[in-house]
Amino acid sequence: MIEAGSIPLQASGMEAVVESVNLVWVLTVTFLIFFMHAGFAMLEAGQVRAKNVANQLTKNMLTWSIGVVAFFLVGAGVSSVIGGLTGGSGATLADLTAVWSGDSAAWVSWLFGAVFAMTAATIVSGAVAGRCKLRAYVAYTILLAAIIYPVVTGFTWAGGFLASVLGVGFHDFAGGMIVHGMGGIAGLTAAWVLGPRIGRYGDDGSVNVIPGHSMSFAVLGTLILCFGWYGFNVGTAAAPLAMAGGAAELGSFSYVGRVALTTTLGMAAGAIGAGAASFAKTRKVDTLYVANGMLAGLVSITSITDAIVWPGAVAVGLLAGIQLPLVFEFVEKRLRIDDVCAVFPVHGSAGVLGALAFPFVAVDGFALDVLAAQIIGVAVIAGWTIVATAAVFGALKAVGQARVTPEHERDGLDSSEHGVDTYPEFGLGESGGPVADGGAVHAAADEEVRTDGGLANDGGIKMVTAVVRPDKLGAVKSALAEVGAPSLTVTNVSGRGSQPVKKGQWRGEEYTVDLHQKVKVECVVADIAADEVVEAIIERAATGQPGDGKVFVTSVEDAAQIRTGTRGREAV
Repeated sequence: MIEAGSIPLQASGMEAVVESVNLVWVLTVTFLIFFMHAGFAMLEAGQVRAKNVANQLTKNMLTWSIGVVAFFLVGAGVSSVIGGLTGGSGATLADLTAVWSGDSAAWVSWLFGAVFAMTAATIVSGAVAGRCKLRAYVAYTILLAAIIYPVVTGFTWAGGFLASVLGVGFHDFAGGMIVHGMGGIAGLTAAWVLGPRIGRYGDDGSVNVIPGHSMSFAVLGTLILCFGWYGFNVGTAAAPLAMAGGAAELGSFSYVGRVALTTTLGMAAGAIGAGAASFAKTRKVDTLYVANGMLAGLVSITSITDAIVWPGAVAVGLLAGIQLPLVFEFVEKRLRIDDVCAVFPVHGSAGVLGALAFPFVAVDGFALDVLAAQIIGVAVIAGWTIVATAAVFGALKAVGQARVTPEHERDGLDSSEHGVDTYPEFGLGESGGPVADGGAVHAAADEEVRTDGGLANDGGIKMVTAVVRPDKLGAVKSALAEVGAPSLTVTNVSGRGSQPVKKGQWRGEEYTVDLHQKVKVECVVADIAADEVVEAIIERAATGQPGDGKVFVTSVEDAAQIRTGTRGREAV
């Protein structure tokens, strides 16, 4: 038996091993970056209203599905052509279709580029949430994946003029400006063209806070993105092994430790900076700002993570976190642009900050020509993105296809664009009792007469209406089933009474909560005494605190069962 490793590999064999290891590495980090779409979906869904959640999730799925096809058919070729034309090496028509007939390694390389392209595309969806037509967003995604983003990579990673500008080249290791900065600027531009959501600004110019529906979603999405970001940054060190003199040696992994360290420190510092800035502003550490700060720190470090000293990573991350609430407030109150998911301060301005900070924290020290190259690169990418995005959304707006109607916006994009309700079953609880139709009966026909000889409810029909805490709905359902009154109607409502007014905070902005979320339960009874129903509700819904709700009993003049036409008490 021959032991493993006892046969020396020839040069060709070692080359195969090196290539295999490198391809497996690239594919692994590519799949990790793809998983970031789950993070974007959760983060954005958490920051929009409940009536727009399905729309946001759909846009994230279509971004990948439609965008990746556009990037394969057109975008990858456009990037190569732009790189050749602006880099002086020339370009041919064959460059447009090279990826179609590539080999296995070429297609792995294409897929690695595709996940970066789709990241830039999906960032835009968060800025235009709540009012952009799905067809408009899809049209823009196709153009971004096919032309807008590939032009940027053509100028830079594909060997265009920015790759060698001023003899030093624009430095962007993993897309802090090329991907995230570009996506954030595109999102801000699109949001400006579309205009703010209905109710975002008052007639007097005041800013109205529109909180998202789930902080849990937003934080979970943030942590998924942070996990995937290691594929984004560390994965860009895309050649663990290399061949030298017929032997395998360490490839670009020589700096992988620096990338992993500075990525982690930038992320942590971003959260600290945003939390500190939030506390300085409101005396409270805003959860959403901390989450956004982690991402802003990652964005700021992404373009420079391979060639900076570790204290620089902390400094840049802190600045990215601190600028977050300041830039968001400027965009919101000065520019009056409704950037729903704060994509510009998280991706746009943080990406710009990181790129411009490079010469100040670089391993090789400060160099004026490097700073100038970074400024030129940022200006070119930002200028192209603004012009292209404004042209696309401006054209869509001119033909009335950019924004949903006011009626659809008020109803929510889930129903108007997709015909779905993301949360249709808000009444699920701990009941387990009889259902409304065909439920158990409280008493047999011969037991309907009360002990005093009268009929329940004095022979009439009563409606018991209870307004209770949402978390008590399950207990109330069970109570009604136990007293033999399982038929009920439940409605989500909001109102105010004795419960104190509260102050809420969304991204550092305080707002008054004087309408509290409640559930209205309506139960019509005839054979069951209304007093029994009332007592059952009070017993199960009470917490002893203000805001438990109230129960009302009213007389019902008549009732009719639609299926049979039966009228009166028998209909109930």
